[in-house]
Amino acid sequence: MPTRSFRPPRRPPKKPADVDALVREATEAARTRQQGYRERSLALHGWICAKCAREFDRANLHLLTVHHKDGNHQNNPADGSNWENLCVDCHDDEHSRGILGDYLTGKD
Repeated sequence: MPTRSFRPPRRPPKKPADVDALVREATEAARTRQQGYRERSLALHGWICAKCAREFDRANLHLLTVHHKDGNHQNNPADGSNWENLCVDCHDDEHSRGILGDYLTGKD
C-alpha cells in the first residue's frame, strides 16, 4: 500500500515577474493620468499659483503643480472644483501643514 503524502502537488516554478516592466507600466499610467487632469487644471485655473500668486511661463511651468483639495488623486471632476494650481513650494507647505500640526499638538 503506497503512503499518502499531505504535501501539495509539485507545480512548475513561476516565472519571476519583470519588476522593471511593472514599474515602467505603473509610472506611465500615473503620468498619463496626471497629464490629463494637469492640462485641464492649467487651462481652467491659469498658470498662476493659487497661494502666492507667482506667475509661470513655458520655461518654468514644470514648477506649477496640481493640488487635490480633498487629498484624493482619483477625484478629478471636469469642473476642476477639487484642484488648485500650486507652485512646488506652496504645494510642499500645504502637505506639511498636517504633519506640523500633529507634531505641535502631540499627536502621533
